[in-house]
Amino acid sequence: MLTWKDVIHFAEKGNPEPDKRVEKTEKEWKSLLSADQYYITRQKGTERAFTGAYCESHEPGKYACTCCNTLLFDSTLKFDSGTGWPSFTQPVKDNAIKYEKDTSFGMIRVEVMCNSCDAHLGHIFPDGPEPSGLRYCINSASVKLLEKS
Repeated sequence: MLTWKDVIHFAEKGNPEPDKRVEKTEKEWKSLLSADQYYITRQKGTERAFTGAYCESHEPGKYACTCCNTLLFDSTLKFDSGTGWPSFTQPVKDNAIKYEKDTSFGMIRVEVMCNSCDAHLGHIFPDGPEPSGLRYCINSASVKLLEKS
């Protein structure tokens, strides 16, 4: 189980190797994604609070990267944080997520991205429920829910 200490270590010292890498040109990403998906995943945008498709969703299944289909989160680890964005306590695998220090908007945060294609997903905070204490705050446009198999 990842902890805040692990997250900070990855953000400062380097991330684990992903299982695969997916690289496309900006033109290819634009042709594959909607305008909102492109803005959020490739240009590090953010959807408005309480507007995303998965904010209130409690459907079972796994969440994959909207850009490259890499599995990122399981619905069993999703919780209602009250923040207006889908929130998770852990990724499906330690190497599914990439962590980087983010100093935009005059604050220090940790950005989370798909470790396979570098899609911006959202941010992580150390105010989630136990036992990990993590809250992955994710844009709905960055992920897609796959049916439970």
